[in-house]
Amino acid sequence: MEYTSTQPASNPGLVRAWISAFRPRTLPLAFSCIAMGGFMAAAHGAFNGAIVSLCVLTTLFLQILSNLANDYGDSVHGADSVHREGPKRAVQAGLIKAAHMKKGMIVFSLLSLISGLLLLWVAFGTEGMLLALLFLGIGLACIWAAINYTAGSKPYGYAGLGDISVFIFFGLVGVLGTYFLQAQVFHADVVLPALVCGFFSTAVLNVNNIRDINSDRLAGKISIPVRLGPVRARIYHLFLLAGGVLSAVVYAALNFASWWQFLFLLVLPLLLLNGINVWRKQTSQQLDPYLKQMALSTLLFVLLFGIGQLL
Repeated sequence: MEYTSTQPASNPGLVRAWISAFRPRTLPLAFSCIAMGGFMAAAHGAFNGAIVSLCVLTTLFLQILSNLANDYGDSVHGADSVHREGPKRAVQAGLIKAAHMKKGMIVFSLLSLISGLLLLWVAFGTEGMLLALLFLGIGLACIWAAINYTAGSKPYGYAGLGDISVFIFFGLVGVLGTYFLQAQVFHADVVLPALVCGFFSTAVLNVNNIRDINSDRLAGKISIPVRLGPVRARIYHLFLLAGGVLSAVVYAALNFASWWQFLFLLVLPLLLLNGINVWRKQTSQQLDPYLKQMALSTLLFVLLFGIGQLL
């Protein structure tokens, strides 16, 4: 029996459709950049559990918002069409109406805003109003970016700007923002761990875009792989993987105190496996598992990197 969005919200099929629209396999990225910022704060003696928890919650809401907006936007703009070879999306498959998906986007925009405001209150209280306003601006930019990647009248993802957005928000903003909210001071060397998350998060997006290269081209979605072509897009993927590993190695070398700081190298075989298979696999069905594998490898890399800094 097929379930549609006209059925009651208590219907298990509709609940599964919404959970699927949240795209749980992409959520490790939401945890990765926050975990990296938390580990860096802990390494500098500034860890704050309440702030990290609220960072995780806010980023989780933003990631889900982005996924819902992507589902809605790609259906409206044509990237999720009969030509799409990747997994069927909720709006595309008729499981959730476009109007209901828009309401879901509004809900998660509000949840992101409320969680973010609570985060700023815990971090700065009433004494750091200028910093709170600065971070509020950054937070509103995050909400805007989450929605307008593929939704909106001029989605920037269709112009090939998704990679730089992911690099900035899942790398620099996610890590440095989490760190600063705890330490309330900036350390230049934390940029390197932020680059790790930026490179690897962009690699996750690149796997997704290589998988969807044909349907994106037909829909006029000029992603980086569409611009580069399938071969150079795979070379670009190897560059992203190498950039993430190199950033971590340089940070560990510059701040060397123990060989435990290179614990993250244990994840290198998983990254090599990803790079080799993204290079070799050609069909969307073959490539799809390596999106989740890259996201989980990123989270594991961050955990081992962070633990290594604390040992």
